[in-house]
Amino acid sequence: MTYNIGIVGAGFAGKKRASVLVKFKNCPLVVTADIDKSAACDLAEEFGGRAEKDWKKVVRDPDVHAVIVATYNKFLAPISIAAIENRKHVLCEKPLGCTVEESRKIVELAKNKEVVIKTGFNLRHHPALSRAKGLYDERKIGRLIFLRCRYGHGGRPGYEEEWRGKRNLSGGGELLDQGIHVVDLFRWFAGDFEEVFGYTSSSFWKIETEDNAWAMLRKSGDIIATMHTSWTQWKNMFSFELFGSEGYLIIEGLGGSYGKEVLKYGVRRSEGGPPRERIIEFPGPDTSWEKEWLEFIRAVEGKTEPLGSGWDGFQANRMIHAVYEAARTGRKVKL
Repeated sequence: MTYNIGIVGAGFAGKKRASVLVKFKNCPLVVTADIDKSAACDLAEEFGGRAEKDWKKVVRDPDVHAVIVATYNKFLAPISIAAIENRKHVLCEKPLGCTVEESRKIVELAKNKEVVIKTGFNLRHHPALSRAKGLYDERKIGRLIFLRCRYGHGGRPGYEEEWRGKRNLSGGGELLDQGIHVVDLFRWFAGDFEEVFGYTSSSFWKIETEDNAWAMLRKSGDIIATMHTSWTQWKNMFSFELFGSEGYLIIEGLGGSYGKEVLKYGVRRSEGGPPRERIIEFPGPDTSWEKEWLEFIRAVEGKTEPLGSGWDGFQANRMIHAVYEAARTGRKVKL
């Protein structure tokens, strides 16, 4: 079946999604909308379809089967909700709305309208993370003890003037930006957590939101997850670690400016000493966006929950906003 696709938002994420669509012959891009009509025109000229300024013309178009929502965070929920009301399947970039209630409304409405809602969690589809999940599910590192993640970049000149630092457009800073990827991965591997504690700070960039965030999450069995996400990590970096009773899995890099993607699989020796370690490198181009789109289309075809679903987006938003509350109150927050 052919699925006609509409995109709302012709910025970086919208262009990234459009570049993926051209690789799927059954998913033509038929319309792109952006408040900057010239940006929509540029994207349409490169990837096909027509250009609009009014996003309502996308979500109400009877020929559109699915909508990609790739706007500033402030508009993710209202546009996704309108698309769902018009019975369109939706891939909404993370976060799934600026608040927990927005996420909840999106998920509940999609269920009521019987359409697929997917959150843009492309990190789940990175090869090292996907391979690590397979090894973890096979219990190759035994009983999980703790998880740890560091994720960040250094911004760029003028970063303080961009939309992510303006609370009315973003809803939050680095914690909501990259941190939501991290808590989603924590949940993907370890399941639901029970309580969180955290701090946020604006250490360098003169912005209304935070440029650094630290969090600790705990679940039953005393499994602890810790993370630090940063916009003052001057050299881009990604490090995700899982340690179990029998070994560990460490993912470093995401390709490109984040460095070569590498998975380290270590097995603890019962007699002690250095573990046996296998290093698996993934030097190829980033295919996570393509794999994520394939996951979305398969869900649409089977009317099933996709990997990185609306529910996953809702739960990740709950975790992030619990960290914000903990940072505000100085107290741990129950989930």
